[in-house]
Amino acid sequence: MNKRPILGITMGDPAGCGPEITVKVLQNPQIYMQCRPFIVGDAKVIEDSLCILNAKSFQINRIASVAQAKFEYGIIDVYHLDLVDMSQFIYGKVSSMCGNAAFQCVKKVIELALNKEIDGTVTNALNKEAINLAGHHYSGHTEIYAELTNTKKYTMMLAHEDLRVVHVSTHVSLRQACDLVKKERVFDVIQIANDACKKLGIENPKIGVAGLNPHSGENGMFGTEEIEEIIPAVERAQKEGINALGPIPPDTVFSKARGGWYDIVVVMYHDQGHIPLKVLGFVYVKKEKKWGAVSGVNITLGLPIIRTSVDHGTAFGHAGQGKQNEISLMNAIQYAILLAENR
Repeated sequence: MNKRPILGITMGDPAGCGPEITVKVLQNPQIYMQCRPFIVGDAKVIEDSLCILNAKSFQINRIASVAQAKFEYGIIDVYHLDLVDMSQFIYGKVSSMCGNAAFQCVKKVIELALNKEIDGTVTNALNKEAINLAGHHYSGHTEIYAELTNTKKYTMMLAHEDLRVVHVSTHVSLRQACDLVKKERVFDVIQIANDACKKLGIENPKIGVAGLNPHSGENGMFGTEEIEEIIPAVERAQKEGINALGPIPPDTVFSKARGGWYDIVVVMYHDQGHIPLKVLGFVYVKKEKKWGAVSGVNITLGLPIIRTSVDHGTAFGHAGQGKQNEISLMNAIQYAILLAENR
């Protein structure tokens, strides 16, 4: 049992859904059979989530080191960072206090992973406006992890069931994203994708590389990025023994991946990868006027540590009500376990 990976789970923005969905997940005894989880956050906020969810049988164990964690079902270990003044705290509100709390939790869990005190990190959603109000000027988790781990070559992977995508660029304008499609970067992402699949237990990954332009440029009629940047990167990868194919027209590559043609798809920009994943993973029930499922996982590849995350935002509109779906966090934990076991 002691071989179960130790996972640090950040609470995310305390004014969002992160604390309550983490408590929901840790109410599942199967989690403790597969890993040793603890929360990095403010114990006062987690205690409030227990009240919201009416989870009176669960206890909070405040810890100041990983060694103090009990990792027992029924006891929720919280690496307590005293960051939230509950007299000023409001669910669903953007604030510098909550932005700073979310950032400090991420900073601490990265520190624990770099020190090899834990086997992997799992993050709940933060609010970009809030962390910037707090003076932490990042566009998201990916950039925080890259800077604090001193990582130069990294990318975001999204996964829902067997559909996986990795990105050449993410949090930039669409104009900038087109300019960032360069052969060196495309090759780096193909290589990172190949390594990631192997770490997930896929022996000979099949990598589909999406084009940038409609019809992958139609031999230069609709753009030349495929000819000048993407094809050279694919050919270089093939010469190095990577099973990469492309560029494949973006309007068909995801259907093919779902059909088993590819284990992972390299996409050229943020929405090219996010839209198909969220169409599959985010299910809104029209008759009930609510989300039936919010599933999928976000993984940062290329880091020296494991980082997986929910693939949704803070859900400020529903925070503090105990209604938010925890499936995406469960997915993120399962991926972190898989990556830790295959390390």
